[in-house]
Amino acid sequence: MTQAAEAIPAAGGLHSAPRRSAARMAAQVRSYVALTKPRIVELLLVTTLPVMFLATAGLPPLSLAAWTLLGGALTAGSANTINCYIDRDIDRRMKRTARRPLAQGTISPGNALAFGVVLGVAGTALLGFAVNWPSAALADAALLFYVFVYTLGLKRRSAANIVIGGAAGCFPVLVGWSAVTGTVGWPAIMLFLVVFFWTPPHFWSLAMTYQQDYARVDVPMLPVVAAPGVVARRIVGYSYAMVAVSLALTPAAGWIYGGGAVALGVVFLVQAHGLQRRVRSGVAVKSIRLFHASIQYLTLLFALVAVAALLP
Repeated sequence: MTQAAEAIPAAGGLHSAPRRSAARMAAQVRSYVALTKPRIVELLLVTTLPVMFLATAGLPPLSLAAWTLLGGALTAGSANTINCYIDRDIDRRMKRTARRPLAQGTISPGNALAFGVVLGVAGTALLGFAVNWPSAALADAALLFYVFVYTLGLKRRSAANIVIGGAAGCFPVLVGWSAVTGTVGWPAIMLFLVVFFWTPPHFWSLAMTYQQDYARVDVPMLPVVAAPGVVARRIVGYSYAMVAVSLALTPAAGWIYGGGAVALGVVFLVQAHGLQRRVRSGVAVKSIRLFHASIQYLTLLFALVAVAALLP
């Protein structure tokens, strides 16, 4: 009995070792995925596929759409991973980013950088060989712009960081159009500008919420260096520019799109003015609401682009 009883935990130990190993491996995989900032990648892909519908004037070939989205996800994930590598020092000191893998030390900086480079090479090759080289070049331009212009050049030096650097997030619409046509047409440029003007209200509303975080690490986001009234006024200004450019796409996307764009634009402008009104009145401002509203706006606007392209 004693020998049998002693054998039970020993057998349990043999079975638990592989389980612990599998759990560690799963945790590592989750950490590497987190480096790519999946939510940002998802939002970038939301702006890629509808443009392919518009360029095709219908459904693009399934294989073309799949390779374009996969290649775009890999290159975007590469840019985000390298961004995490560069910003690991300030990520540790910010509440919003303290749980990122490099901030917590779950992945070594060298491994993270190598992972980011591999993703970039894989995404470029996939887009080049499976889609076309103009699309690969545009995706690489976005990657390089995000890493060198925004992360290394502007983020810690200029309050215009997100205005200029945010252009990197506009390139997926050009990639989507180029994947179908091999060129960049004016409808893609209009949608590029929509995302360009959308980015400051989107990010500044987030930065207003985490203003102390950015101030702690000396990153001059506009809410750190300007009064709330100035930030709110610029959010409203960029919002009007965003809506105006979205309406300029109507001749290419159709009047159903145009009607929906008007409705979405009015709703967003009401929310932007609401933020400005609360700032002026001195009441507590929950700017994170506008941040979430901006995601909903962009998602629904590009969904309209896809739906309108499918209609006769």
